[in-house]
Formats: sequence, structure tokens, C-alpha cells
Amino acid sequence: MKAAALQLLRRLRLLRPAYRAYEALGALRATGRPAPAAEDGLPVPPPSLIVRVAGTADVGWFLEGGRLAAESVRESLARHGRRVEELGALLDFGCGCGRVTRHWMNLDRTAVHGADANEHAIAWCRANLPFAGFGSNGLAPPLQHGDESFDLVYALSVFTHLPEDLQHAWVRELTRLLRPGGFLLLTTHGERYRERLMPAEQATFDSGGLVVRWPEGAGTNLCSAFHPSSFVKERLAAGLEVAEFVPEGAKGNPHQDLYLLRKP
Repeated sequence: MKAAALQLLRRLRLLRPAYRAYEALGALRATGRPAPAAEDGLPVPPPSLIVRVAGTADVGWFLEGGRLAAESVRESLARHGRRVEELGALLDFGCGCGRVTRHWMNLDRTAVHGADANEHAIAWCRANLPFAGFGSNGLAPPLQHGDESFDLVYALSVFTHLPEDLQHAWVRELTRLLRPGGFLLLTTHGERYRERLMPAEQATFDSGGLVVRWPEGAGTNLCSAFHPSSFVKERLAAGLEVAEFVPEGAKGNPHQDLYLLRKP
């Protein structure tokens, strides 16, 4: 029934606005509920922004998921001899309302930046996370930053919501922003998610092909992409070194795979 309703909305060209209305309803239901205070002392975003990032307006998971995600980034870099505190600059691509960015508040020597297509989320970050710089972007590249601006760019559960053409375009753009030897960390829906696919989609996945559902919703949680590891390593990350691949290693985005890619 759900799939039939989505197909009808697709034919009527109402799929994207209908999904935004669904998110707004979820946020409305959470409005007025008591929310836990953040241990870092920073403000908590409103439900309307949280639901777009986390797929739920649950403040507790928003805060805990962000903490775990930052931990995953730290641990992945540490396995390759780098500490976040030693980076000159990092970019949280697809930062939303700062779910992970807020955990870099105490980086004294690292320039912290965030980018997102949601201008309302970026406006909230600028007003409430003054230790970092934020910029908005379109659904497709470019970003405002110059070549070789960052030692680390991470994109957590971003490529999971883009069609293939935009994924390749963004990998090229994010690679442009990396300094030589810099890292691109991204997470994907991998083997753990195969059982959710229809038989024809499983066949595509098993042959190394990317599966994308509802590309009309690109940039929202409605659009879902499923990545075989061979697709990421051989096609999406072509030209980059695969420093590590950790199946289901994205602790803040369960049960997504984690890739750490290095620019030669």
C-alpha cells in the first residue's frame, strides 16, 4: 500500500512535496515535548530541522547519534595515524543542523566548516555554532571553497540519498577540496541492507550495480541508495586510495558501511 501511494504521488509529480509534508507532520508531533539538555551546553535544534537530519524528531537519538558519528570519524583517522586535533581544516559535508559538527567545538587549531543544501539548517548553525563556518550549497556542485582547502571531508549518510550522477559529481568536487594525502570519509547502505531490496534490485546489487529508489527525492531521506562495496571501490572512488572499508562501521548511522578514502 505504501509503495502504491508513492507511485501515485510520483505520477502526479507530488512525491517530493508530499515527503516534506510527512517530515513536517513528524516535527509537529514532537513540538512541545520536553527535550533532554545537551551535555555540551550548546542549543538543541528545533524538531523541524532534526527530523530532516535523523529521519525522526527524537532529540535523544539526534544527540547520541551525533556523538557516535564523531567517534567513528576520530577512530577511523586514528587507525591511519591521524588525530582530528592535528588537522588544519575539516569539512562536514551534509552537516544539516550540526548533529556531528557540534562535537568539534573544542578543536583549537582546526578550522571547522559545514555545508548543506538546507538553508534553514545552515542559518541555525550560523546562529548557534559560532566556532565553525557554514555555507549552503545546491543539490549539485560546486561548493564555495577553493582547491585543496581541507585535510578531511566527511559525508555521513549523504551518498545514501543521492542518485548515481550526483554521487559521481560530488566525489569529484570533494576530491577537489582535499589537500594531497587528505581523507574523504563517507558512509553507505551496504550488504546489511540487501535484504530490504526486491529480487530485481538484489540482482543489480549482487552484480556490483548501484540501486537507487525514488531518485525524485534526491537530497531527502526518501531517496535511498544501496552500494555494493565493489561499486564504491572500483567506480565511485576511482582515483582515490581506499585506506579502509569497515562493513557496518558507521556507529552514528547504523548499520551503514564506512569508507575512508585518501587523495594521492
